[in-house]
Amino acid sequence: MDMVNITRIKDLREDSDIKQKELADALGISQRAYSHYENGTRKIPLDILAEYYGCSTDSLIPLLKLHIKNTSSSKSFLK
Repeated sequence: MDMVNITRIKDLREDSDIKQKELADALGISQRAYSHYENGTRKIPLDILAEYYGCSTDSLIPLLKLHIKNTSSSKSFLK
């Protein structure tokens, strides 16, 4: 499992209009556990996050490294 500490997952979630609780539930974890990922206190398993967004980890990493301001671009990429 590819575990990476990335702080941009909050941007990705918000750009996709997803609530933190909704994403945590989909990943099978508590909202508190997911908040640790967004706060950078825990490393997130990228394969699980990529599966949720329907993309590969190779596609997800550049998206997380670059804060995408154009939300329509990030949404279309993730669907």
